[in-house]
Amino acid sequence: MTRTLFAAFFSFALISMPAHADECAADNLTRVKGADECLVIKTFGAAEDAKTLIIFIHGDGSGGGASDYLYSRAERYGKNGVVAVGLIRPGYYDKQDNWSSGSSYRGQGDGYRPEIVASVADAVKNLKAFHKADRVILVGHSGGAAISGVILGRFPGLAGAAVLAACPCHVADWRIMRRGQNTWTRSQSPHAFVDAIPAGTRVIAVTGAGDSNTRPVIAEAYIESLKKRGVDARFVEVPGAGHNAVTRTDEFYAAIDALLK
Repeated sequence: MTRTLFAAFFSFALISMPAHADECAADNLTRVKGADECLVIKTFGAAEDAKTLIIFIHGDGSGGGASDYLYSRAERYGKNGVVAVGLIRPGYYDKQDNWSSGSSYRGQGDGYRPEIVASVADAVKNLKAFHKADRVILVGHSGGAAISGVILGRFPGLAGAAVLAACPCHVADWRIMRRGQNTWTRSQSPHAFVDAIPAGTRVIAVTGAGDSNTRPVIAEAYIESLKKRGVDARFVEVPGAGHNAVTRTDEFYAAIDALLK
């Protein structure tokens, strides 16, 4: 590699390299501290009149590439006293090459480890305080739904409601259905935290009938366990929708609208 090419590569690496929490320029609008990590966010809506904070959390992105596809969903809700935030999980990045620090474990598996969940939960706590929000709604897709579900029970009261789209809500069962065995032994699973979720929490799980990744039965069983505890929970199966397409359906948006009422 020539000196010029090396210098260009090194400069690009410095620009792209994510900062950890102690180096984080956390303005809570474009970046937020999450435990030991510095997470990329995109904020829609005016902070000064916020009553409700909605945080959108993306999936695992096993195919690679940027993970900001929920930004457009968040933008739809950032108005009328609602602040909507698209959050990039540790180790992931957006189309502008803004990286959240930490490891995603993408390609390795076990992406819902305790430290990952703690980072996202701490970011939620910091955003809730910054916006002085009366209530927080989590909207997670796939792996983001799993993390959201864990947060509801591991950090009770942090969020009062959640939409869980295409949720692998029982991680062990999900891995067995997908691969015939569960190798994600370090990941935390929403089903294990059901008993700690406050009774006043509202949860809507939305899964496509055509989802061969996180099959509808997984989220449906999770919702039934919540109902048995008296939690206001509902399962919606979307006819014909696949794993990723579910976040573009009327049923997905209707679930968010229902929790906003």
